Amino acid sequence: MGVINCSPESFYRGSYTPAGGVHDRAVAMLEAGADLIDLGARSTAPGSPPLTVAEEAARVDAALAELDGTGITLSVDTRYPEVLEVCLRHDVHAANDISGLSDERYAMLVADAGLPVFAMASCREPGDPVGLAATMEALGTVVERCARSGIDEYVLDPAVGRWTPSRTSEDDWELCRNFSSFLAFGRPVLAAVSRKTFLGDLLCRGPDERLAGTLALTTMLLDAGAAVVRSHDVAETKDLLRVYEKMRRV
Repeated sequence: MGVINCSPESFYRGSYTPAGGVHDRAVAMLEAGADLIDLGARSTAPGSPPLTVAEEAARVDAALAELDGTGITLSVDTRYPEVLEVCLRHDVHAANDISGLSDERYAMLVADAGLPVFAMASCREPGDPVGLAATMEALGTVVERCARSGIDEYVLDPAVGRWTPSRTSEDDWELCRNFSSFLAFGRPVLAAVSRKTFLGDLLCRGPDERLAGTLALTTMLLDAGAAVVRSHDVAETKDLLRVYEKMRRV
């Protein structure tokens, strides 16, 4: 899953793609080995400046218009039903919801459109569970929401990252060390650790310098059962996957 951010506020500047450049960026990612593109227009990093739902919707609308008719497989990264409604006017194939379908209107939009969803461990706010036990409980709630809404195709996201002030880097490392636990729900699990803060805290490096750490951890999460890898660095991640698959082949 290649990441395109249409938000200049993104924590990793290298992922920002301004209007007019989305098509070429998406094509380049596909040529580098991406299977799908995850497109969003709102930074969720701590301390990001406020953005209205209307502003997010306008950004996404313009970006998706560049990709209509291309046949590129797209997921849209938004938690707001108003934004998702705009996305559904375009050629989109999945939704990526960091609020874990906590908004019933959002869940029904996904279900009515027949979209698969990437659903993150969240109770009331995105990424609010702290620790492994709370994350497992939140994922159980997400599974129940999917069943209640009639959503059969979904990938679980254990919410690695500094989503709330109460979470620490050690909380993220605990989730990564116990990543195989999330397979207990019988659903594919997303590895979304690309260039995140907890890697920077360990390595004392900014987002631009976290690629090696990201790739090292991604390899371990694949061993732990990750089914999808969300990445800012498609070519490097594709190389990792090719080597990993070669080594695992019997």
